Amino acid sequence: MDSNTLIAIDGYASTGKSTLAKMLSRHYKLTFIDSGSLYRGVTFYALEKGLFENDQLDKEALKEELDFLKLRFKHDNGDLFLNSENVSKKIRLPDVSDHVSTVAALTMVREFILKQIRQMQNKNGMVVDGRDIGTVVFPDADCKFFFMARPEVRARRRFEELKAQGQQTTFEEVLENLVHRDKIDTSREISPLRKAVDAIEIDTSEMNADKVFALLVEKIDSKLNL
Repeated sequence: MDSNTLIAIDGYASTGKSTLAKMLSRHYKLTFIDSGSLYRGVTFYALEKGLFENDQLDKEALKEELDFLKLRFKHDNGDLFLNSENVSKKIRLPDVSDHVSTVAALTMVREFILKQIRQMQNKNGMVVDGRDIGTVVFPDADCKFFFMARPEVRARRRFEELKAQGQQTTFEEVLENLVHRDKIDTSREISPLRKAVDAIEIDTSEMNADKVFALLVEKIDSKLNL
């Protein structure tokens, strides 16, 4: 595989994007970038700084804080560091999930993250997952996929993950959060969640990670003549 190869995986929350992106990055020896983690990092920062009051975000304060915010991935394991602190587990907390779509809908935040991701582009090639990777960030990506799954299936997966982490929540709360995030992600004016015209749609509702992985490798190898 060409060292500059770019694979973009977009789609809804909890469809397996990050898991499969990591598997592909290991298989093809490409750098893995989880754009969703970057938005979660900004959201976690905003919460820690007290920029939310009664669920209302102080946008002007966040705009000023972005100049002091540095995000980077540890490429051997995908951990996210926020100003030198490993926040990989903290950004998965329910409070962050409840607010991330609000933060991600802001033009200034999307421009900030766009710049961050493009600066991460390197000679090793990349597998990047998110909401607008194939439509906005890297519209010329070599291979594009769009993941989807039924809301109930996605909520069940997310609920099991949170339960395994010891988080106190209910299936109904997780489902409500996912549906709310879907609405915000698909209806925002800036870079809404949508399938790129040339992306291959993958429904992961009835497939485990290994089956999806095999399908992706088949499609990628065929597209790149590997």
